[in-house]
Parts: sequence; structure tokens; C-alpha cells
Amino acid sequence: MSKLSTSTTIFASLQWLFFIFANTLVVPLSVGAAFHLSAAVIAVTLRTSFIFIGIACALQGMIGHRFSLMEGHSGLWWGLILSLCSEAAASGMTYTRMGGALATGIILAGVVSVLIGWLNLIPLLQKLFTPMVMSIYLFLLSIELILIFFKGMLKFTSGGSLDLPVSLFSLALVIITSVISIKGKGMISNFAVLIGIIVGWVIYSLIFGTSQQAALGGGLKFTLFPWGKPNFEIGIVLTAFITGLLNLTNNISSIKAAEGLYGYSISSKNNRSSFIITGLLSMVSTVFGLVPNCPYASSLGLLESTRILDRKPLIIGGLLFAVMGLVGPLVSFFTTLPVTVGNAVLFVAYMQLFGTAMKSMKSQQFNSKTIFRFAMPLLLGVSIMNLSPVVFSSFPMLIQPLISNGLIMGLILAIILEMSVKWEAFEEISEPTH
Repeated sequence: MSKLSTSTTIFASLQWLFFIFANTLVVPLSVGAAFHLSAAVIAVTLRTSFIFIGIACALQGMIGHRFSLMEGHSGLWWGLILSLCSEAAASGMTYTRMGGALATGIILAGVVSVLIGWLNLIPLLQKLFTPMVMSIYLFLLSIELILIFFKGMLKFTSGGSLDLPVSLFSLALVIITSVISIKGKGMISNFAVLIGIIVGWVIYSLIFGTSQQAALGGGLKFTLFPWGKPNFEIGIVLTAFITGLLNLTNNISSIKAAEGLYGYSISSKNNRSSFIITGLLSMVSTVFGLVPNCPYASSLGLLESTRILDRKPLIIGGLLFAVMGLVGPLVSFFTTLPVTVGNAVLFVAYMQLFGTAMKSMKSQQFNSKTIFRFAMPLLLGVSIMNLSPVVFSSFPMLIQPLISNGLIMGLILAIILEMSVKWEAFEEISEPTH
């Protein structure tokens, strides 16, 4: 890996800063709103999230897995938390009761992650999360994220119809960013994401105006356990704990995919450090009302687009992001980034993740029988993703959060199929001729 020039490092660091920002901003805002937290608490949570995520990225880059993989709020956890909040009223459970149980489950799952790294149990975990399971996870993750960003880049009127001017602008930005990424030469192509965000932000502001945000100045007055004090509401705790264990697939799949991209395997020490850091950060995050962390497999999309694999820009970008969280007015300025612009550019960046998933399957060949090991969990997960959580309201509250999550259910089915069926016995079966 050739050494980056100073100018390339500066621009690559800024690109990581914007990438981290675009992936982080919506999460604490949406979770705070879901728990009906006060504006003051949400503002502090947002700044804490910036500091927390920035430090986490730097730690993983320096002493964890040491790849250019963003450490951020887990999409799996984010989806589960929003789903639980939307169902809280119907279940008769208060937000603080549910939030406290979530905190308990997250802390327990964090302890398990630390123990896995400390006791070097990762090889046992890798036997459970086989390459096929990891491939299915990458496909489901890319589909889920693309759906989120596609909906996020569109704007809707109060009546539920599309706001055509803004939505068409987002589609145009997708095309422009894609063209820059595909046809741009050298540095231009490498910084397509950064260019797309800046250009899109400026043009959007000129056409539609700048969104106004509340000032986030002043000191950081932390509220401990803003979701609710830890408790043992068994159904929520169990769901959170299982989600935490499944979330470890992010560590395995992200590192495995990064090893393929970088062309070498990391040491056992770094692998263990990655799990310990993620576990410790998960435990600390819930104290401040933040969604637990994980390495972002989606970072591979940015790496594929830019072809800049050096970890220095990620570390610098992460530290800049943490510093940004300490400066209230600066956070206020960056929160004026139009959500539709951020989602449109990320929609392009995350297309590469789908390519990473496809590459993970290049050595696989299927016939009419073995296709079930791949198609069944993938299509089940996608089908559930397209159903409203209300569909599952007749099921017991204990299992609703699990069965209504397409990514979780697809992943669980993939693990079951891999553990219970000897697919090798069916691989030599010839196909009928016509």
C-alpha cells in the first residue's frame, strides 16, 4: 500500500468526516424522538454521539482491527429500538420501562462480546457464522440500508405524496454522484462521495433554502440512562441480548470482507481487540442513551469507491468528528445538511456493499437443491422487510421484535440451515437436461 500524499490525506480525512457524519446524524435524533426525550436531552445526546463515534473509529483504526472501517451505531440495533418504541403504546409498556430493559440487554450482550475477545472464543463464533451466513448477512444488510436511504432521499408532503422538486433533485444527485464515481479520473473519482455531499448541499441550499436547527451551544450536561434505568423486563432483555449476539456478525463479516479487500488477514490479537472495544463501547453507549456500536461493513462501499485503503484518513476523520462534537455551534452548522442530500449520496456509496456481497459468493455454485441454503433466508428476510410491524401485533410481545425484523430472521434461518443440513451431500447432484 503506497503512502498517501499530504493533500490526498487531507481530502480523504474530510471525506471520512462527512461519511461518518452522514451515517451518524439521523440515528440519535430519531431514537431521541422515538423515546419522546426533551429537545435539551436530544441535543446533548447528539453531541455525545459525535464524540463517542469519533473516538470509536480512531480506537479501532489504531488498536482494534486496524482497518479503514467506520465504527458506528449498529443498523440492527437501530431498527430494533425504533420498532420497540413504535410498539410500546400498544403493549401497555412505558418508554422508560422498555428503555431500561433494553439497557440491561445491551450491557449483558456487551459483556459477552468482551469475554469472547478476552477468552479468544472468536474461532467458535466463526464456526457458527460460516462464509455462507456472512454472505447472506451482507446481502440482507445492503438491501436493508438501500431501502432506508432510498426512502430517506425522497421527501413527502403532509398528505403522503412525493414532494416532486426535492425528490427529483435527490434522484439527479444520485445520477451525478454515480457518474463522478464511474467516469471521474484519479482523485475526482476517489472523492465522489465528498464532492456529491458538498455540491448537493450547496445547490440544495440555493434552490430550497437552508434548514434551521436549534442552537447546540453551551456545555455538555449528561443525563445518565435517558431511556430509563436498567430493569429486568424479561421479554425485552431477552430480545436485546439475542440481538446483541447477532450483532457480532458485524465484527466477523466486516473484518472478513476487509481482509479480502486488503489482501491479508489480521492477527488474533487485533481480532480480539476489536471484539473487546466493541463490547466495552456498547456497554458505555447505553449509559448515555446511544445506540450500540459495531464495525460498518458498509465502509467497504466507500473503500471500493475511493480505492484509498490507508487507515490514517479514517483515524484523522474520526478524531475531527469527536472534536466537532465538543463545539456546539459547529454541530449546529453541520446539522443543516439536508437529510435528503445525505441519503442520496449514501445511496450511491452503499451500492458498492452489494458488490462486496456478490464477490463473497463468487466461489459458490448452486443447483436446484443447494439454492435453498441461500435463497430461503435471503428471500424470507427481504419479504419481512417489506411488511409493516403491525402485521405481527397478534404474536406475543416477547417475540414480536425478533420476527418483525427481516435482517434478524433471515440471519437466524441461515444459521439454522447451515447447522442442520449437510449441503455438501447435495452439491454433486446433476441437473436434469431438457
